[in-house]
Amino acid sequence: MDIPREQNIYGRRSGRPLKDIQKKRLEELLPQVAITLPETNHSLDPKPLFDPSVQEVWLEIGIGGGEHLAYQARHNPTVGLIGAEFFINGIAKTLAYVDEENLSNIRLQHGDARELLDALKDDCLDRAFILFPDPWRKRRHNFRRIVNLETLNHMVRILKVGSELRIATDHFDYLTWILRFCQQHPNLEWHAENRSNWIDPPKDWITTRYQEKAIREGRVPAFLSYKIVK
Repeated sequence: MDIPREQNIYGRRSGRPLKDIQKKRLEELLPQVAITLPETNHSLDPKPLFDPSVQEVWLEIGIGGGEHLAYQARHNPTVGLIGAEFFINGIAKTLAYVDEENLSNIRLQHGDARELLDALKDDCLDRAFILFPDPWRKRRHNFRRIVNLETLNHMVRILKVGSELRIATDHFDYLTWILRFCQQHPNLEWHAENRSNWIDPPKDWITTRYQEKAIREGRVPAFLSYKIVK
């Protein structure tokens, strides 16, 4: 099922007023870690973005408050982590981790993640995360969901063979939506043998505030891990 690309960006651009220290980081630190997208599609090689050099590059679309991105950067110093986020407050919170922990292996894209996906060259990533994306609960808004055929096609293009696409959601309708798209995609393989394969979080997982909220409200998170095949 193909969903035409929407040019509009949906969702909040900002939330609570930023603190002075957050504004300072946005002004001074963000330019140091922000990704400048090239004018030509499929031409961005992410490895040279990192100094010191990295062995792999991972991408997280929708970083929330940056907890997971910072956790992965902290525990994988030879991996470059790219976080794409349109919500300026999320960028500000992530910059706090970069600043306070001196995480040199994080780069950020503040804007529409689809533009970053367009820019990245083929077979340049070793892992990608889409964690607890906005479910857009109303049926008439389902087309706004980030997991769709266009996004999956990008993932297959930019991820190396054998690499992992990890998706998590706490919304049952979105889970069925994700499974429908992913299970029908010829370049994605999911080897779930039992319930624990998608109920239990991965070993390298940190519980985020979004997940904690879901648990408090009685929602059961699902963790889906797909392998890229070509």
